[in-house]
Amino acid sequence: MVEDLVVAAVAAGSAAVVYVAAAARVVKQYERGVVLRLGRLRSEIRQPGFTLIVPGVDRLRKVNMQIVTMPVPAQEGITRDNVTVRVDAVVYFKVVDPAEAVIQVEDYRFAVSQMAQTSLRSIIGKSDLDDLLSNREKLNQGLELMLDSPAVGWGVHIDRVEIKDVSLPETMKRSMSRQAEAERERRARVINADAELLASKKLAEAAQTMSQQPSALQLRLLQTIVAVAAEKNSTLVLPFPVELLRFLERAGHPEGPQAPGPPPAGRAADSAAAPLPVEEVPPVEEVPPVEEVLLDGALPPAEQLPLDGALPPLGELPPDGTLPPKEEPPPDEEPGAADTGRT
Repeated sequence: MVEDLVVAAVAAGSAAVVYVAAAARVVKQYERGVVLRLGRLRSEIRQPGFTLIVPGVDRLRKVNMQIVTMPVPAQEGITRDNVTVRVDAVVYFKVVDPAEAVIQVEDYRFAVSQMAQTSLRSIIGKSDLDDLLSNREKLNQGLELMLDSPAVGWGVHIDRVEIKDVSLPETMKRSMSRQAEAERERRARVINADAELLASKKLAEAAQTMSQQPSALQLRLLQTIVAVAAEKNSTLVLPFPVELLRFLERAGHPEGPQAPGPPPAGRAADSAAAPLPVEEVPPVEEVPPVEEVLLDGALPPAEQLPLDGALPPLGELPPDGTLPPKEEPPPDEEPGAADTGRT
């Protein structure tokens, strides 16, 4: 009898151990347990720690409550200003309602991934290229709102959405680089022009001040010599202004102008630039017209020239310049008679 009781107790203990092993579950700290009993949702959410379910009747599903970092594949689209770009992003989300994440959607991770891709394409089509490159904070907020609206019904909260990279075509990159270079060059030219304008105003004021005191020009020359000599050059070119020579000349002759003399050696450049005196040229005698010139060998008019074009010597011409009339052959002689007799 005692043996039967011992065997029964051992069997009961073994059954209890098997039952406990089949019903025991452990929920981690970052997880929550959702129990489905005979396919129906139990309202109680199992907290982290050790818990028991009914084997064969209950089914426990663990839901991760950590923030999930999900990369969104690069999406290619056309911006509002007709530029083809490829944009990828990353989504940070977490489950706030485990029961909704299990019941309302089959796979909340896949659902969030697909929603992020479609929303990213929509954002690309509604934005300009400049907004994608410089105004990303506004686009991130808009993308977060587009994802958070449907995700609320899935028990998921979108914590943050960030656009990672914007890939542009090579032609667009070259165009943007040329545009940036032209903009930098424009700014440099404007700055140089402003500097030249300011420098010209200052130089004009300095020139006006120096014109009132000519000795200031000599002081400026000495300062320039000191600056050049500080470089320790082997050759020093010393310019000597002509204005200073003129000032010294006026200071040396206060009485008035004197008779001109040979220029000094130091004024070689000044004397070379001075104009030379012009000598008076006698007037040219007037030449009478051609028709009034009386020459012994004056040619007669064209109508008085002989037919053969031969002119008599100048000594045989009459004083009035006319030619004697040409002798005509007698009418009875034929033009070829002389030639026949000569033959």
